[in-house]
Amino acid sequence: MSAARTLPNWVTVFLMPALNVTLAFVIGGLVVAAIGENPLRAIQVLVYGAFGYGEGWGYTLHFATNFVFTGLAVALAYHAGLFNIGVEGQAYVAGLAIMVALALDNTHWVVVLVASTATAAALGAFWAAIPAYLQAKRGSHIVITTIMFNFIANALMSYMLSQVISRPGANAETETIAAGARLPLLRDFLPFFGHSPVNVAVILAVFALIFVYVLIWHTKFGFKLRTLGQNPAAARYAGISAVSIIIITMAISGALAGLVAVNEAVGVQKRLVVAYVGGAGFVGIAVAFMGRAHPVGVLLAAILFGGLYQGGQELAFEMPSVSSDLIVVIQALVILFTGAMSEIFRPALVRIFGQKEPEEPGLEPEPEITEAEGKP
Repeated sequence: MSAARTLPNWVTVFLMPALNVTLAFVIGGLVVAAIGENPLRAIQVLVYGAFGYGEGWGYTLHFATNFVFTGLAVALAYHAGLFNIGVEGQAYVAGLAIMVALALDNTHWVVVLVASTATAAALGAFWAAIPAYLQAKRGSHIVITTIMFNFIANALMSYMLSQVISRPGANAETETIAAGARLPLLRDFLPFFGHSPVNVAVILAVFALIFVYVLIWHTKFGFKLRTLGQNPAAARYAGISAVSIIIITMAISGALAGLVAVNEAVGVQKRLVVAYVGGAGFVGIAVAFMGRAHPVGVLLAAILFGGLYQGGQELAFEMPSVSSDLIVVIQALVILFTGAMSEIFRPALVRIFGQKEPEEPGLEPEPEITEAEGKP
């Protein structure tokens, strides 16, 4: 039997995602060409709109901030062998943190930031811990329960916004945070970002990246988490409690998802509106898989998807024949080839760059016994 061949890390981390994105853009370009537009011109507009000037960078970082939170939420759960599909709902429920921000909007924005961050994280953790408990203690499947909790979150928030916390006379939206308590925008310090909505929550995203990296690879809990994810039987044999690891991991995952509320509801919209998450939770799944569930990879993938969102808006403005639906198709192609079909190039790359795994010292291959040697 031939030895297994593995890919160098640089191929897995950089080359394979780059090929996936390139393939997505090639197919997207064919779609653009099919409607009679120049695909090279479309790509030029998209890239310039996302990264060509300061305000474009600001919008890209604003979208990327949401995707960092949701991507980290999915990646952390994935290391424990869990597939958290409920990030969208966890972020949506965490939007109730706006009520704390409104209650403190006569104080200082730092107080609002700290209080709303803690509240949003707690609400997201609570919403994620319920399906985690059901899986750990009752054997429910985490994928099914988190999907259903997305629907429950949607119904719950629609009721809250229409019947409980809505501003009098408004159509399903809360009061707006007072001007003195609003989170500062980066353009207040760096005019480079123009009129973009990127705010101090981007710093929170950087801390979240560092936190997840340290948690997974430099703590005892992270070691238990990875052990459970890679080999549940070995984890049980080592005395690791799967129940506590599953519940705590999902709670932290939900807390990370909840931070979307700080960036979007408290920082940008300054109020809570229906469906304010805007699908960031589902994009986070692709971000986590494209980033190989590593914080550095999640950061790069989040910037890419943030650029796609911002560049797509510029593309719709500059080339009206490229409709918003077509832009969604291009974004979906990137998600398809970087998420669901991320391994499509692996067999070819293994043939080109594959390396034989080094044999463990002292383990000599067993000699084959011929038919003649096997006879007495």
